[in-house]
Amino acid sequence: MRMSMLLAPTLREVPAEAEIASHKLMLRAGLMRKAAAGIYTYLPLGYRTLQKIEAIIREEMNAADGQEVLLPILQPAELWHESNRWDDYGEEMFKLKDRNGRQFCLGPTHEEIITALVRTEIRSYRQLPLLLYQIQNKYRDEIRPRFGIMRGREFIMKDLYSFDRDAQGLDKNYWKMYHAYERVFARCGLKTRPVEADPGAIGGNMTHEFMALAEAGEAEIVYCSHCDYAANVEKAQSVISSGKKTGVLEGLAKVSTPNIRTVEELGEFLGRPASDMIKTMLYHNSDMVVAALVRGDHAVNDIKLARAVGVMELELADQATIEEVTGAPMGFAGPVGLKGCRIIADPTVMEMENAISGGNAVDVHMTGVNPGRDFKPDLVIDIRTAQPGDSCPCGQGTLIGARGIEVGQVFKLGTKYSQALGATFLDEAGEENLLIMGCYGIGVTRTMAAVVEQCHDDDGIIWPMSLAPYHVIVVPINYRDESQKAVVDALYEDLTMAGIEVVLDDRNERPGVKFKDADLIGFPIRITVGPRTLENKEAEVRLRSTGEEYVIPLSEVVTNAKERIRRAIEAELPDSRRGR
Repeated sequence: MRMSMLLAPTLREVPAEAEIASHKLMLRAGLMRKAAAGIYTYLPLGYRTLQKIEAIIREEMNAADGQEVLLPILQPAELWHESNRWDDYGEEMFKLKDRNGRQFCLGPTHEEIITALVRTEIRSYRQLPLLLYQIQNKYRDEIRPRFGIMRGREFIMKDLYSFDRDAQGLDKNYWKMYHAYERVFARCGLKTRPVEADPGAIGGNMTHEFMALAEAGEAEIVYCSHCDYAANVEKAQSVISSGKKTGVLEGLAKVSTPNIRTVEELGEFLGRPASDMIKTMLYHNSDMVVAALVRGDHAVNDIKLARAVGVMELELADQATIEEVTGAPMGFAGPVGLKGCRIIADPTVMEMENAISGGNAVDVHMTGVNPGRDFKPDLVIDIRTAQPGDSCPCGQGTLIGARGIEVGQVFKLGTKYSQALGATFLDEAGEENLLIMGCYGIGVTRTMAAVVEQCHDDDGIIWPMSLAPYHVIVVPINYRDESQKAVVDALYEDLTMAGIEVVLDDRNERPGVKFKDADLIGFPIRITVGPRTLENKEAEVRLRSTGEEYVIPLSEVVTNAKERIRRAIEAELPDSRRGR
């Protein structure tokens, strides 16, 4: 491809809308353009990289016995009513009606429609296991699209669904996909860490997220300094050492605390640390009000709390609800004498002695609060957010914090969808059984953004060889010079004939402009030909990833480039793929 013909509109200035590195660079390098909030057009360079990510995914999914299908984006509402998710999925679902008034949605995910397909086609255990996947657009009406394609309203995803006859089969396919994902991301040049996670609206009883470690990541994770334990903070467990109890219980007492509403203000007022306080947070939904109790120096984990009471989501209670339950405005809630709600306490609260809490009255707190004596929770369960510095459940390590970009997730769904949609098979005895399902997703567009987040510098993108839109760019210092033109044209033809993905920068631009664009776009190998190198029939080679530069004879350029590319791609392959 010649640069004079390539649609690669690079930008010198950072677009005002862009906040993080990947968003800035993908716009500046001419990979994509914004069509609307959270919706992007992919230009030739960006689309070539997306195709390479998809090719890697296809190879690994096919190698793991996956079969590719293509499911409709437009999905009938009836299927979502069968799974009871039409209303539960929330406002992120794009809903529409056809001219006859029939309801549809733009698929945010495809569990319903794949299950409906399989229930009509699978009859016998002899047809199992079955693994079907697609690479397809997804649509979610994000309340706040941001960070370019990191959180968009239209995005490309690979989703694979496994169907098995029993839990053992599901377990086998789950770990098969888990390891296939490790290979996919390694081949894409991503540094990822699989972490335990909450299944959310998808459902199931086991899931791992694959996190690309990056400061721009929206997810918080923790991992152990000693063992392999790692989890999203929504799911993470930790061990908190409680202080030694004296066994001397103080009497319960009310304390006047005028205009004291926060833990920080209360600690300063009473001269006590936050760890001596019981923080009472009120939540609600349409069916219940919940009081969540954690230590004052801890935070309530909203997702753990919702799972503890058996719902998908809870919201912080509004002022009216707080006053109705506690008889006081926000800032004075406490567990003693609290009625009209379910009380859920973290185990660390139950270990406290002579604690401080809200008094359920204006400008009143209580001291000498002792769990078990002064209040009894409806449920004691882990509802706190794990923090860096906590002890790992293994007992030997400390949790370390990091931020990550979720690029993939694997789920054990079990029978959630097969039961709701009646997807069954006949076993050897002719008895009907529910299909056991798994679900496995990779964000294709998000993976591209995550790679840019990890692989860039001040000059632009540094593509892994496996994903670079083109591997080589040939840059003549002056293409109008006939001697340089003749050499680079011949070099371009030789590289193309050798099967190398190459761009020739034949534009009438200054060398500095060409070099800046080459670095911004991130071509892994730059070959420069100018008057000084031509004197000795040589070319200058520069490697984008390291900045290494060297001069070689023109006769060796093709062989050198081919070997560089081969070695780089092979280095990105997992051991099991090398030499194939």
